Amino acid sequence: MNNKLEYSVKYVKGVGPKRAEAFAKLGIENVYDLLEYCPRDYVDLSCACEIKDTAANDELSVAIRGRIVKKLPPARIRKGMVICKAVFTDDTDDLTLTLYNQEYLFGSLKEGAEYILYGKVSGNMVRREMNAPQIFSADTPDLMIPVYPLTEGLSQKMIRAAVKNALGLVDDENTEIFPEWIIEQLGLCGLAQAWRGVHFPKDWKEAQTARRRLTFDELFVHSLAIAKRREADRESSHYKMKRVPIDELLNALPYQLTDGQRQALDDCIDGMCSSYRMNRLIQGDVGSGKTAVAAGAAWYAFKNGYQSCIMAPTEILAQQHYESFCAMLEPLGVRVGLLTGSLTPKNKREMQQKIADGEYDVVVGTHALFSERTQFLKLALVVADEQHRFGVNQRAALSAKGIGPHSIVMSATPIPRTLALILYGSMEISQMHDMPHGEKKISTYAVTGKLRERAYSFVKKQLDMGFQGYIICPAVEESELEIFDVKSYFENISRGEFKDYSIGLLHGKMSAQEKDSAMKAFKDGEIQLLVATTVVEVGVDVPNATIMLIENADRFGLSQLHQLRGRVGRNGEQAYCILVTDNRSDECVKRMKTISSTTDGFKIAEEDLLQRGPGEYFGRQQHGLPSFKIADLSRDAELLKLAQRLSEEIIKEDSQLAHPKNKRLKELADRLIAKGADLV
Repeated sequence: MNNKLEYSVKYVKGVGPKRAEAFAKLGIENVYDLLEYCPRDYVDLSCACEIKDTAANDELSVAIRGRIVKKLPPARIRKGMVICKAVFTDDTDDLTLTLYNQEYLFGSLKEGAEYILYGKVSGNMVRREMNAPQIFSADTPDLMIPVYPLTEGLSQKMIRAAVKNALGLVDDENTEIFPEWIIEQLGLCGLAQAWRGVHFPKDWKEAQTARRRLTFDELFVHSLAIAKRREADRESSHYKMKRVPIDELLNALPYQLTDGQRQALDDCIDGMCSSYRMNRLIQGDVGSGKTAVAAGAAWYAFKNGYQSCIMAPTEILAQQHYESFCAMLEPLGVRVGLLTGSLTPKNKREMQQKIADGEYDVVVGTHALFSERTQFLKLALVVADEQHRFGVNQRAALSAKGIGPHSIVMSATPIPRTLALILYGSMEISQMHDMPHGEKKISTYAVTGKLRERAYSFVKKQLDMGFQGYIICPAVEESELEIFDVKSYFENISRGEFKDYSIGLLHGKMSAQEKDSAMKAFKDGEIQLLVATTVVEVGVDVPNATIMLIENADRFGLSQLHQLRGRVGRNGEQAYCILVTDNRSDECVKRMKTISSTTDGFKIAEEDLLQRGPGEYFGRQQHGLPSFKIADLSRDAELLKLAQRLSEEIIKEDSQLAHPKNKRLKELADRLIAKGADLV
């Protein structure tokens, strides 16, 4: 790289030490950082309007080329407020130019001189105004003016000047970071050209070409760093397993595995038989059969003489897994045990002793598995269900009970593969797109509150047929927001529309024991209708549930709505989901149409990401998304796929980037790895 780009930004002409402190707040430390600080928008002066053609009070900003006819005396309307006005014309009509507290700028304007104004036109067709516009000299060489995110102590003018001076330090021949074959293969412009084009483009086409190059740079270096670190972090396996036929397992199952299940199981077997410790994420919709894959992997470990453990976030879910594993594996000679916090101290000690003695081949449990007293004889496989419910430290504590056991984490939250590779870069990923019984029979309808009574009647009809149902509310308690809360809702329908039915309540503020009790009563059929918050999103399999009504459906993301409705339709019966919302905005209507038209979780995830962007898609509680400067993970998905594919190819060929042609790529990847915060 050109060494001048490593200079501190304070040495750029016009910056200096004090202004460099302001630049530092924007993450700009050196010349390279300044060149990479891309505009968020542009003032387009290339298509000037005539005043007579402008529409007053239009929300769009326009450029107008003309001259100042007359400057009026500044008016001091109150202390600290000075209004300066001038008459501006382009000979098609006049408008009033108004500036607030900008006496110096106003004083520099000359009557009869030509300028370009950029701003919004207000007033009416008889008298137009432009308040606080940006003002440019009529002979400005730049017709696409960059607009940057600002911080205290810096103005647009200051940043533009600094960037122009920084561009003067660019040496085209010694700036490029990519080998020529990458640039040619992907049809990218050069890096120096991209910097000039993104900061001071001649037109929108040049700006887009430059932005594409810089976006690819950012995504590629990030993907390369992830691939390089994953390769470096690979641990030798202490539990390299031998190949054994799996016909015994497949023949014992009462059903045939789907293509997705079989591929995921093969992925797990390949991982456990390799020379390296497996760390795999299995993604699949609710009901896609992830548990069967985990059971198959546990059976394979058993055939190799090892133990496995499966941890679930709740006792009732652990009980469900225990029953499933017993049904699948005990006929094959696998001894399955259950360890939960509700066991009596005596029973827990006995259970822990049997686990330590190797009397159980597979142990299903909850947080009790993390206890120091819980030790294994030969723990070679750790499976975590709904991995986001367990902290990194908890998973690490469980892994520490073996000597680097293989790891599988399962998630019922479909995430577009490109994003999954960003979020779970250190893991291999298996995605299951098919369902054991074909597409789930869930008919989804979006209605307004006016049809709530009809919706209630439909829910009652399902309950009267012997089925069960859910009503989901977005809040636990009443608030100033006009949304339904479960507590009030439960009280109201218990006394009103559903007073003749058994109703249960479930929300996140209940104790773990209360939640388990409510879910158990629902699963056992003692409760016909469960009024709940999103705590049921990751819940117990209740095959008899066929109906779900979701209030204030506009308050949930598409992926969350899909997760919620996955609680019904698990018995092959026709199931229904009714989305109730009075939000008739175009965005909401589009989202309701999307969720009503498909039950493919991965398609919904792609659309959710596209509509809401990654920040809203994951919600405020999500951590781990990298903070890209220019790339947009929803808009630039295709570029991300290209970047990920190319980075994998390069690492496969040169795992440590030791080849001379990859020297610069290694520097960039290592710099990102050293920062660490944006890599998972």
